[in-house]
Amino acid sequence: MSAQYLQQLFGLDNQVAVVIGGAGELGGALSAGLGQAGAHIVVADMGEDACKVRVEKLKTLGINAAYAVVNITQRSSLEALLADAQKVTGKVDMLINCAGINVGTPFLDVDPAQWDKIFAVNLKGTMEACQVFIKHFLTNKTGGSILNIGSVNSDKPLSRVFAYAASKAGVVNLTQNIAQEFAAKNIRCNAICPGFFPAEQNRKILDAERVDNIMRGTPMRRYGTPDELVGAALLLLSPKAGSYITGAALYVDGGFTCSWF
Repeated sequence: MSAQYLQQLFGLDNQVAVVIGGAGELGGALSAGLGQAGAHIVVADMGEDACKVRVEKLKTLGINAAYAVVNITQRSSLEALLADAQKVTGKVDMLINCAGINVGTPFLDVDPAQWDKIFAVNLKGTMEACQVFIKHFLTNKTGGSILNIGSVNSDKPLSRVFAYAASKAGVVNLTQNIAQEFAAKNIRCNAICPGFFPAEQNRKILDAERVDNIMRGTPMRRYGTPDELVGAALLLLSPKAGSYITGAALYVDGGFTCSWF
């Protein structure tokens, strides 16, 4: 199998990808992977300094990258992100929704205000970003591809992350609904559901007991590394390799969701 064939199958030359949450660990790894496959990357996140740092890292890899600051809980900010991306790149082909927050609490201690905040980012923010970019795809009649980030919690309940789990279950359902609604318009929408990839937002809830339970429930007996999401993303986003895939929720979890434990 030649490198040329693999590039034809999975390459993203001349594609523009907006990565919301691209300054974070998982979003950053996806940005690097998509960029090295040929995509022009627009890193979108809340912190301008973090965006600048991520873009500089991407550029050291030879990736064509820019950034835009966004607050996904505000519709006007998402619309400004789309406009900024178009100014820089001239078009947008792909949206990757990586932004997410999590808080670990026992069920009876769940704060309704915190529940609403998690849903506002993880589910409502994903929904509104999809709306804004799908309207763009429809107006320009270019088609497009969306990749949302679910979780193993989309399928399996885990203790002390009730709002997160419910919001991520909603992300997968939303992905499937968008997929069936816009498939005939050449707009594909898929999700990756990562297993345990320790990042800043979830390290604080990984106490010794929880780590032990995760390892016993993960057949590979280890955490995932962010770059291990890239292959799945390339498959789902590629106009060639993923051309007949929409509405999929691809679990990248070391076997967690098939474990009997």
